[in-house]
Amino acid sequence: MTFDVHQLDTFVLVGSGVLLLAILAVRLSSGVGMPSLLLYLLIGVLLGESVVGIGFNDAQLAHAIGFGALAVILAEGGLTTSWREVKPSMRLGASLATLGMAVSVGIVALGSHYLLGLSWELAVLLGAITSATDAAAVFSVLRAVPLPKRITGVLEAESGLNDAPTVVLVTLISSGALTDHGPLTVAGIVLYELAVGVVLGLAVGFGGAWLMRRAALPSSGLYPIAVTCLTMLAYGAGPALHASGFAAVYVAALVLGNTDLPHRNATRSFIEGLAWIAQIGLFVMLGLLLSPGRLTWGTVVTAVLAGLLLTFVARPISMAVSSVVSPRPWRELAFLSWAGLRGAVPIVFATIPLADGVVGAERLFDIVFVLVIVYTCVTGPALPWVAKVLRVSRRSEPRNIEVEAAPLDRVAADLLQVTISPRSKLHGVEVGELRLPVGANVSMIVRDGEAKVPERRTVLRHGDDLIVVTPRKLREATEERLRQVSLGGRLAQWLGDETPPGRR
Repeated sequence: MTFDVHQLDTFVLVGSGVLLLAILAVRLSSGVGMPSLLLYLLIGVLLGESVVGIGFNDAQLAHAIGFGALAVILAEGGLTTSWREVKPSMRLGASLATLGMAVSVGIVALGSHYLLGLSWELAVLLGAITSATDAAAVFSVLRAVPLPKRITGVLEAESGLNDAPTVVLVTLISSGALTDHGPLTVAGIVLYELAVGVVLGLAVGFGGAWLMRRAALPSSGLYPIAVTCLTMLAYGAGPALHASGFAAVYVAALVLGNTDLPHRNATRSFIEGLAWIAQIGLFVMLGLLLSPGRLTWGTVVTAVLAGLLLTFVARPISMAVSSVVSPRPWRELAFLSWAGLRGAVPIVFATIPLADGVVGAERLFDIVFVLVIVYTCVTGPALPWVAKVLRVSRRSEPRNIEVEAAPLDRVAADLLQVTISPRSKLHGVEVGELRLPVGANVSMIVRDGEAKVPERRTVLRHGDDLIVVTPRKLREATEERLRQVSLGGRLAQWLGDETPPGRR
C-alpha cells in the first residue's frame, strides 16, 4: 500500500479537524463533569465503519499505538507530579497498585467465572484488565472538586503505579504463561519485571538529570525534547532488559520532574501538550476499533454485572485491605473507592489478548468497552456529590492560588505569576505582611489590566496578578508561604506555629 501526497493532504485535513473538535470537547466535558475520554471515544465510533465508514480492525496495530500513547501519558504524569506532595500518599498508592490489585483481580475473576459464566482465562483477564485506574479519567473530573492532597495524592500515585503490574500480568496470561508455569512463577516474573523497571527508571532519571544540568544546548526548545527522549529511553530499555517499560518510564519521569532542571516549566508544558495529543489519538483509535454491530444484549448485561461486582464489591474490599499499610478515615476510603475511575487504560489492555488471538478476546474487548462507558457515566458526574456527602471536601475551604513560573536562568531565579482567586485570603493583605523568604520580592501587581510597582503598604485584592521574583533555591519556600497566606490570611504561621528560618 502506498501513501502519496494527495492522501497526505486528506489525512491532514481530516486529522486536524478531528483534533480541533476533540480539543474543544475538553471544555464541554469539564462543564458537565464528564471525562473528555467519553467524547473522544464517541468521535471514534462515529468515524468508524458503522457511521462514516472508516474501517479499522487491526488489533496488533491498536495494541502498539496504545502502548506508545500510554508511555507518553505516564511520562507526563511523572514529570508533572510533585514528589513532595505525593510522598505522604505513596505508601497507600503503592499498596493499591499491588496488593489491592491482586485482591480485585481475584474477586472479579471468581465472580465472572461462577456468576457470569466466563471461562477461567477470560475471567482472570477481565479481573486484571479492569483493576487498573486511569489518571486522565480521574483528574478530568476531580478538577472541579476541591480535595486535600492526601486524597488526590493517593489517586495520583495509584494510577501512576498500577499500569506496570497490570500490563505484565495481562501479557503473561494472554501468552499462556499462567497455564504453563503456574501462579507462583507468574507472580515471581511480575515482581522481577517491576523491580528491574524501577531500578532502570531511577538510573535513567538521575543520570539524565545529571546530564541535563551540564548540557549547554543552543536552544531552550531542545530541553523539553531531550527530557522527553530520556523518559522514552527508559521505556524502550525496559523490554530490552526483560523489565517493565511502564515502571521505568514513570519512575524516570518522576525523578526528572522533581529535579532542578533548566527550563523545567517549558518541559512540563511541552509534555502536557504531547500527552493531550496522545490521549486524543488513543481514545479516537479505540472508538474506531469497536464495532457496534458486534454488541449483543448478552454482552451489555455481562458488562453491567461485572461493573457492579467491580464497583461495589472488589474495589471496596481491595481498598480496605490496602489501607492496612496506611490507615485512613472510613470517609476517605469510601471516597477513594468510588473515585477509582476506569478510563481508556483498561480498553488498551483489552487489546493485548485481542492481538494475541486469545479465544473470546473480541467479546472480552466489547465487555470492557461497555463497562468503561457505563460506569464512567455513572461514577464520574457523581463524584462532587459523593465528596459532599462524605464530607471529604469543605465548601468553605479557600481555593488555592494559581501559580505559573518562568525561569531566569542567567541569575538562577524564577519568575512566578500568582493569581489571587476569589476565595483566597490574600485579599486585604499588605505586601509587607507576606513575609516572603529573604531574596524573594513582589516586583509587580497587575490590577484591572494596569501594572503597578508595589510598596510594602500596598494592599492585595481579589483578581490581582502578582509577579514575584525568587531565587531558584527558595522557590518552593516562596510558593509554600504564598499558599499559607492564601489559606490562613495574614496571621498564617504567626500564632501557634514556628516561623521558618529566613522569613522577614
